[in-house]
Amino acid sequence: MKILFLSQYFPPEMGAPSARVSELCRYWAEKGEEVTIVTAFPNHPTGRIFPGYEGQWFQREETDGCTVLRSWIYVTPNRGFFKRVICFLSFMVSSIWTSLFKAGKCDLVIATSPQIFCGLAGWAVSSLKRTPFVLEIRDLWPDSAIQLGVIKNPLLISLSRWLERFLYRRADLIVPVSGSIQEAIEDQGIPEKRFELIPNGIDFNLFVPGERDNELRKSLDIGDRFLVSYIGTHGMAHALERLVDTAKEMDPERFHFLFIGEGARKQSVVDHAKEIGAENITFLPYQPKVDIPKWLAASDLSTVSLKDIPVFETVLPSKMFEIMACERPILLLAKGECAELVRTSGAGVVVEEGDPEKIAAAIEKLAVDPQACREYGRKGREFVFEHYHRERLAQRYLDRLKRRVTGP
Repeated sequence: MKILFLSQYFPPEMGAPSARVSELCRYWAEKGEEVTIVTAFPNHPTGRIFPGYEGQWFQREETDGCTVLRSWIYVTPNRGFFKRVICFLSFMVSSIWTSLFKAGKCDLVIATSPQIFCGLAGWAVSSLKRTPFVLEIRDLWPDSAIQLGVIKNPLLISLSRWLERFLYRRADLIVPVSGSIQEAIEDQGIPEKRFELIPNGIDFNLFVPGERDNELRKSLDIGDRFLVSYIGTHGMAHALERLVDTAKEMDPERFHFLFIGEGARKQSVVDHAKEIGAENITFLPYQPKVDIPKWLAASDLSTVSLKDIPVFETVLPSKMFEIMACERPILLLAKGECAELVRTSGAGVVVEEGDPEKIAAAIEKLAVDPQACREYGRKGREFVFEHYHRERLAQRYLDRLKRRVTGP
């Protein structure tokens, strides 16, 4: 089967979208499928083209048995609404051109959000190539943009809603990554038979338990202090200032906080830490993916944080599964489906309120109970291995694609 997969994000970029697409496509190629990925030149999240990719309009690569076609994109840092829209639209246009004139024939087209204009490109390509159209939904757009205050203009909101409905009704198959996302789309009148729920999963060859006292922990020079980490995007969705406020509340002789990653709010979070004098924090840029399991192993507790707005009650952050696979306890600062998963799996502690005092109390309780931390880690790995193994999910996805996508 010839699969054409459109995704703005792809390795060497970090993050859940690129990891999901690359690992799914690698598995399908190993099973003998012919996979072509149309993506952008890597630039996320700094808005600067990665070294070795500069000054090009098009590039063809072969990786993990797949053909990767990189098309031009207007690059900008992950902040500023109108520049981001231009960035998204530029990839939409260039990915359509690349798919039509460089990708060759295909049996179906998959397009993944974020961002939704990639979905529009997928629909256009599938229509012109006369193949089934598969739409992956990783978050509810435009709900997330509206509730975050990114889109405020009533006309833009109406146009966004129209585009959302347009794509849902024209997709031959919709692939949400959480049950809550599927329910929200079904509420718009899309029949259940047009869905295949494929959550994010874990590569268990990479995310494995490791030694706490490794070289990365030693590089922090924190001795035996209880290390609380946040590893991921520092964006508008994550409300990381409250974790900084929590660090300020805690004894720096006993507790240290580690933030790894980039994003639109990174500098604001760093500035907030300086402003309040939270000195027991280390900020690091994005780290190589192969090192993330070591950073998790070095942590005593790892956090997942989402802003308290309704749309984020539908998401299942992939970093949760990485923490669980590495047998580390989770401190979840969120509500909704992800909170229910943590409780069901027994993988950690949920604090739904964003009060730094309550967060600090939860950390204090875990710090004096290492046995509980080990048990949370053990249960988390068992749960994620059973339910979120990437290869099993990739095979289920492939089986549905091979049934040639049922119509509406």
